[in-house]
Amino acid sequence: MNTQNNLDTRSEAASEIDAGQVADYLRRHPDFFEQQPQLLTQLELSHPSGAAVSLIERQVENLREQNRQYKHKLMELVQIGRDNDALHQNLHRLTVALMQAHGLEAALQTLFDHLYGEFNADAVALAIQGLPRAVASEQVRLIHAGEPALCQFERVLQQGQCLCGHLRPEQLDYLFGDRVTRVQSAALLPLGGTPAVGMLAIGNEDANYYHPGMDTHFLRNLSDLIGCALAPYLEAPEPA
Repeated sequence: MNTQNNLDTRSEAASEIDAGQVADYLRRHPDFFEQQPQLLTQLELSHPSGAAVSLIERQVENLREQNRQYKHKLMELVQIGRDNDALHQNLHRLTVALMQAHGLEAALQTLFDHLYGEFNADAVALAIQGLPRAVASEQVRLIHAGEPALCQFERVLQQGQCLCGHLRPEQLDYLFGDRVTRVQSAALLPLGGTPAVGMLAIGNEDANYYHPGMDTHFLRNLSDLIGCALAPYLEAPEPA
């Protein structure tokens, strides 16, 4: 009788072992399956295909999936590296071209040619104060300190921030005018320090090309380059 009671007690105790205890035991004994190798093929797990597979088969499949993910991530990093290298090469070519440009008109034409040809611009707008009236055009807007419309660009002009993403309709209209249909996303670059004397807007037809979460390190380098290239042609800024 006592023997039967002991068996019943052991049975009840065993039934109270839950999944957490099993998992904890396996974590504390990582060599468990080395001591019980037959279990690797006896235990069956569900598979996405619907079939049952052994534990070792499941482990192999998991390792293959991890390997695929690592390869995908590696390819992403390689592509990012290639893209960054291409951007820096383009920036270098623009730097050399601006150094070789003779006069303001040549510098502006060089800038626009490179932005359209190598920086994927679908529309470009330069809004700046201090340039001669003669250079005003569809792409060059001469602005004045204290101009009411500039309040909508305070983060760029007053705080010196590069902004990327979707612009408001009134901002698009102010910068791009009749070319606004070409612009689904844009980058705004401050020019000439803080507060800035102007800004460069680069528009793209792809709504996701410029977005708020993107890194602006390259854009800041481009901003510094253009600001320095145009500085010799600027008159003293007007008081606000």
